[in-house]
Amino acid sequence: MKRSIVLTVLVAALHLCASAQEKRLFAETPAQKEKRLAWWTNDRFGMFIHWGLYALPARHEWVQNREQITDSAYRKYFDLFNPDLYNPREWARKAKAAGMKYAVITTKHHEGFCLFDSKYTDYTAVKSPAKRDLLREWVDAFRAEGLKIGFYYSLIDWHHPDFTIDGTHPNRPQNDADYEALNKGRDMSKYRTYLQNQVRELLSNYGKVDILWLDFSYPGKRGKGREDWGSEDLIKLVRKLQPDIIVNDRLDLKEYADGGDFVTPEQFKVAAWPTHNGQRVPWETCQTFSGSWGYYRDENTWKDNKQLLGLLIETVSKGGNLLLNVGPTARGKFDARADKALDGMGQWMELNSRSIYGCTQAPDNFKKPENTLLTYNPTTKRLYVHLLDYPLQNFTLPGYKGKIKYAQFLHDGSEIRFSAPAGHWIKNEVGADDLNLSLPVIKPGVEIPVIELILAD
Repeated sequence: MKRSIVLTVLVAALHLCASAQEKRLFAETPAQKEKRLAWWTNDRFGMFIHWGLYALPARHEWVQNREQITDSAYRKYFDLFNPDLYNPREWARKAKAAGMKYAVITTKHHEGFCLFDSKYTDYTAVKSPAKRDLLREWVDAFRAEGLKIGFYYSLIDWHHPDFTIDGTHPNRPQNDADYEALNKGRDMSKYRTYLQNQVRELLSNYGKVDILWLDFSYPGKRGKGREDWGSEDLIKLVRKLQPDIIVNDRLDLKEYADGGDFVTPEQFKVAAWPTHNGQRVPWETCQTFSGSWGYYRDENTWKDNKQLLGLLIETVSKGGNLLLNVGPTARGKFDARADKALDGMGQWMELNSRSIYGCTQAPDNFKKPENTLLTYNPTTKRLYVHLLDYPLQNFTLPGYKGKIKYAQFLHDGSEIRFSAPAGHWIKNEVGADDLNLSLPVIKPGVEIPVIELILAD
């Protein structure tokens, strides 16, 4: 009996050791990773920019795939690409005014067109009617505004002659039997060399790059994954060239604990802080103002200001970052709907960003009142209550009695007094450990008011 117990304990211990010793590509401790990601987890809010030839058809960045446009037919967009109103300083100022602290731009999307100068292809902005390195101008402009910079680079390339035709390629056939004939002469090993060469250019020619988004893997029949990209060699090259860079998780290296620095839920809200093996992991959700990443002239499902602010606050309340996308027009401008959305967020962030920067999920001992979202700054030890639905005069914090020494509205720093609940009926609803705040009847003139709570020592 005793021997059985000992064996059981040993087996359990071996399992714990195995999980603790996950496969790794790099010799970096969790503390070193936390330090490397510290600026990013503090800043919380960034701008994604999807811009390429697809801005001309203005029917979604996957237009070539959706409409199965051949490379020769798509060429007209390259021959006409000349963003005469492009002013990246204006883009950077708008990002900064919206409260964004970093930005990531599509240096090359799935269509294969490059905003940057490259020795390995002529399918670049430099060779188009634009006749210049648009990425260089972008990097200089965003750095000048004090924003961190990130490069998105598509692993997929529908233009490259060696990229094999698969289930997402615009030239995909109707019948499986036809793939072999279409791929005759195409060589993914040559494409892998091209991919590595371009990543080397991006990480060597533009100074310090803070983030790299590599997008995306889709392993399986008629798909592509780590073997197709040479993912292990690629991420090692990235780390060699830019040791401090932060890399996303789309290289199909999930078996490695360090195959990516953060997870990337796209276009949906997570139910809770994402975990791996029971441990919370860094995460960033990428979202659009509407249903498209690239400029889509006729797309009309745009989120309103309250939805966008709620998305930002909820993301931070679960320990994550928000990367919010803009798709500039073919002439190089943000369209009016994007400007309106950025302005609305900027007005709120000017007054309430203290509840976003440096903040994370609130400690478990603070219960979330109904129709609110909580964020918490572990450095200042301040708790933020975001009022999604403005209450009547009495606002009860459940179980907060004795935990709070001062309360104020964040937007103007005005005191909110603790009070006994007014009215006979509500007195019966407030528990002995609850704290009641007396709010003004009229909602403050901000989209989502925030109460800043200074915690008791």
